[in-house]
Amino acid sequence: MILLHHKIGGSCRKVVYLILSVLLLSSCFYKAPALDEEGLSEKTKDSLTYLYERHYTWNTNLEVVDDSISLECLPIKDTFIRLNKGDRVVVAEFAVHSADSVDSVWVKLAHTQDEQGWIREMELKKSFVPTDSISQAIHLFSDTHASYFVVIFALFVGVYLLRAFRRKQLQMVYFNDIDSIYPLFLCLLMAFSATVYESMQVFMPETWEHFYFNPTLSPFKVPFILSVFLLSIWLFLIVALAVLEDLFRQLAPAAAIFYLLGLLSCCIFCYFFFILMTHIYIGYLFLALFIWVFVGKVRKNIGYKYRCGHCGEKLKEKGICPHCGAINE
Repeated sequence: MILLHHKIGGSCRKVVYLILSVLLLSSCFYKAPALDEEGLSEKTKDSLTYLYERHYTWNTNLEVVDDSISLECLPIKDTFIRLNKGDRVVVAEFAVHSADSVDSVWVKLAHTQDEQGWIREMELKKSFVPTDSISQAIHLFSDTHASYFVVIFALFVGVYLLRAFRRKQLQMVYFNDIDSIYPLFLCLLMAFSATVYESMQVFMPETWEHFYFNPTLSPFKVPFILSVFLLSIWLFLIVALAVLEDLFRQLAPAAAIFYLLGLLSCCIFCYFFFILMTHIYIGYLFLALFIWVFVGKVRKNIGYKYRCGHCGEKLKEKGICPHCGAINE
């Protein structure tokens, strides 16, 4: 009877885990629009269908990001309209060319009333970006984050060598860190955000693409995975403010600026590292290890209940300070 009870309990747990997995996965995608509501015209239903399937629809505003792009003036062959970088267009129509082996979906774009033409959807997504400021920020960061890393890393190395040349004490995140858990927490948040972002790219790219064309800063009324990502970004900004407050309170301005450059380099390294590791499915192990390191530091800081009245260093108990030798009662 005991063995049977354990078997039943194990089966129930498996069913519960399966149900939770299905619920979590189902909440990671945008819900299909309700097209059976009364009062919706056929054009509105088609527009909602395109929005759900293509992630954009009629009257979506786009901007050229390539140096130049050509729109084909169908049905007249070999006639094109040339657009330059920065030109804006609006989606006017969709068409399916089943005989096209490259991409069967074609989109009609209107630059002006007289300048309208067709382009394959795959070329559209590569050469255009939504005019929304959030979408453009996503595109800019995705397109140039490598150069940002190089510049910040070069600044960090330059200042590091300069301070090393002057033989001044250097403080860095985790190693000879300031008296705050916020810098390491900031790096952890960057690692977590990068892991969530790459998880969407790998497992649910459609969800990210829909967010790219229909962005929002609100973590509500979006799929669960996007809500977690947006909340981590907001928390990252809040913790960054806490880091700045602690940093300039504990260090001199020159040392604080150097520390800040090192912190930026660490955050960008975490971003690239966890993007790469998550892409090959082992980023989650490194994230768990990072969380373990962070929890260890938090526990260590909690263990220090006092501060030395002479030098200000943390003490686990009253008595002789191991740093300056002063007696604390």
